[in-house]
This record gives sequence, C-alpha cells and structure tokens, in this order.
Amino acid sequence: MESGYVTTPFGRRPMSLGMLASQQLAETIEPGMKRSKWKLFRAICEARPALGVTDRALTVLDALLTFYPDDEISEEKGLIVFPSNAQLSLRARGMTPATLRRHLAVLVEAGLILRKDSPNGKRYARRDRAGAIGEAFGFSVAPLLARAVEIENLAAQAIAERELLRATRERLTVCRRDISKLVSAAIDEAVPGDWEQMTMMFRDLVARIPRVGGVEELATLLDEMELLRDEAVNLLERHIKREKIDVNESQIERHKQNSNPDSTYELEPSFDTKQGEKAVTTNDGMAEPSDEQRLKPPRPYARPGGKMPSAANPIAGHSLKSFPLGLVLQACPAILDYGPGGTIGNWRDLMSAAVVVRSMLGVSPSAYEDACAGMGPENAATVIACILERGGHINSPGGYLRDLTRRTERGEFAIGPMLMALVRANGGTKRHAG
Repeated sequence: MESGYVTTPFGRRPMSLGMLASQQLAETIEPGMKRSKWKLFRAICEARPALGVTDRALTVLDALLTFYPDDEISEEKGLIVFPSNAQLSLRARGMTPATLRRHLAVLVEAGLILRKDSPNGKRYARRDRAGAIGEAFGFSVAPLLARAVEIENLAAQAIAERELLRATRERLTVCRRDISKLVSAAIDEAVPGDWEQMTMMFRDLVARIPRVGGVEELATLLDEMELLRDEAVNLLERHIKREKIDVNESQIERHKQNSNPDSTYELEPSFDTKQGEKAVTTNDGMAEPSDEQRLKPPRPYARPGGKMPSAANPIAGHSLKSFPLGLVLQACPAILDYGPGGTIGNWRDLMSAAVVVRSMLGVSPSAYEDACAGMGPENAATVIACILERGGHINSPGGYLRDLTRRTERGEFAIGPMLMALVRANGGTKRHAG
C-alpha cells in the first residue's frame, strides 16, 4: 500500500477492525505482482456470493476500475483512483448519490477497496513538476491485488459448483422423464407389477424437488429417483425375457440343408453323343460335335436334383437378355484377373472365372446353382462379375445373388442397367481380353 500507515475515514464514518485488517492485508502485496483489472473483475463477479457483495455494488466497482489508467493493476502504476461522485455516478449508469455512497460502503466492508481520505474529505492527487502523481486521496484498489489469488480460487470454485448443479439438474430431469415414460409404457402394455404404487412414489419425489435447491439436496433426490428408475427397468426387462422364453418354446425352427452338397454341374450346355457315333477331332485335339449334334438344340440347363426348367417356367434363363462379352468385360474389368492365364477370351473362360470368384466372395454353391438355373449360365457369370466389381458396396454377396435370382423369376430384374452403370463408373475404360 502506498501510504505505509493506517488511515482512518473522514468525518463521522467510524473506523472498524475490518477496515484495519483490510489495510494490513493490502500491505502484503508481493513485489512485481500484476493482474488484469477486467479479468480480476470477472472473477469477482463469479465469486460474488462468496465475497458478500451485491450486483449493484459490482456496478460501482466496474465504474471505479474505469478510472484506473492501465489495464493491469500494479504498485508501479499506483493503486489510488480519485473520481468525484458526479463522474462516478455517470459511469455507474446514473446511480443516485445516496445509492452510490451505500454501495461504496458495501465494497469497503467486503474488503475489496479501501478509503484513503484527504484532510478535507475531497478526492484529488498531488503532482510533481514532471506531472507524476506524488500523493493521491480517494479509493485504493490495493485489496484487489492483495486478494487476487483468493478471488481467483473462489471464482473457480463457484464455476465448478455451478457446473455440478447444472449437471445434477439435467440428470434429475432426464431421470424424471425416464420414469414417467417407462411407467406409462408398462401400464399401456399391461406389464405385471405394482405400477400404481410406483407412480405414487414418483409423484412424491417430484413434489419434493425445490425451485431453488443446492447440489446436496438435489443429489439426494436424484439417488432416490435413480433407484426407482432401476426398479422400473428391471421389471420391464424381466417381462421381456419371459416373453422371449415363451416365444422360443412355442416356435419350431426348420433348418434347410443341402441334400446333395457334392453335386456338380456344367457351366455350359454339353453335347450328347449317340452310342456308336464318333466325335470329330480338330487339329488341336479338341473333340468337335458332328453335324447332327450342331443342328441339335442345346440341352436346357438342369439344376441339381434333375429338375429341368420348362418353356413355360420363367426361370429357364431365357427371360434375361444376354449382352456381348466385350461389354461385360468393359463394365467388369476386375474379372479378367481370374480367367485362365489371367485373360478371358470367350464365355467359357468367363464362367470358369465366375466359379473362382464365387468361392472367393463366399457365395454358396446352391446360390450360384439357383442363379444359373434362373438366369442362365452366361448371365449368372455376368452377375458374379458385377458383384466382384462392386464388392466394396455389397455386404453379403450370396444374399444379394439370391435376391437377384428371385427378382429374375418374378421378371423384375434386368442386367442392362447394372452393366451400363458400371461402364459409366469405370469411365469407359476397356481392358482387352485375351
């Protein structure tokens, strides 16, 4: 403190032990200590209940701090402000002189400011020839600097308590909502339980919630409400478990199994050779069908088990339009890597690659057999190539293939849009096969 001695108030204002204690505290400022006056003022606002000041008193303190010349309060810059009551009233939003004096007294009693009265009670400063303030009389803000750490701790504690109170109120509100809706649902669904008694207990707890309550009081109510909510949840969960057990006991599950898992089938229609008839052999050693066999229409694709699709059956594979192999490879270039020797030169190569990809994608043999029967071998291989191309977007290739097969049987699926979409997605890039 600048004076270094005890100062008493002017006129009839009495001296008190609290004023003396504040003056002694103001003399304990550590050398070089500084604080931003506005940050310190915000901390005082947060800790207002603990400091015992009113909001109007804080308005007066705000006005006093505007007369301090710097943003930081320090002993080097002086700790005395000396505004007149008229100027202080203007900066205090036009507060009347009587109200101003009353709130100044509140700030002094709270130990936030000190009076340093002149011999005649006026507020002024004496300056030297250089214009520097030699001695000033008015209000000292030294207690603010001396109690800065205490004020900041009180502010942090007040903020923590406010956040805890807010969180407790939020949890209490959510718990009230949960109990209300759970009990209503239980009554509507006719769940066994003493829900009327639980409703009465809930209403009693709600009636005990205060309009303005502390953390301890609200925490006690929250614990009781959470116990009530847990009881409601337990009753509902036990009811759901009983219903599941009853349903499981009444259900008869059927497990569909593949009756012939080792069955094999051809990817392309084969040629029949009559008994005693020889096939024509080409130069590369491959057997070529005779003229009679060429004229004979290919045998319809047979599903395992000997079921042959008839002309009237839409799953014969003729309802889907086939597309050129080049277009398929342009839309699905990824299938090329799985062809014989890494190339695909004909439909047989594509169907061989589809078998490899089918196994890699985890598509079951039965699903692929159904697709070949419903779409035809070429179209089924084309669909497998499309699934491979869009592998990152399909979670269950087997289920997707079965769904397409069912849609084909109903006449709801066409390969064309799928191929065109992939051609556009690949930007028209074409890899040459073979």
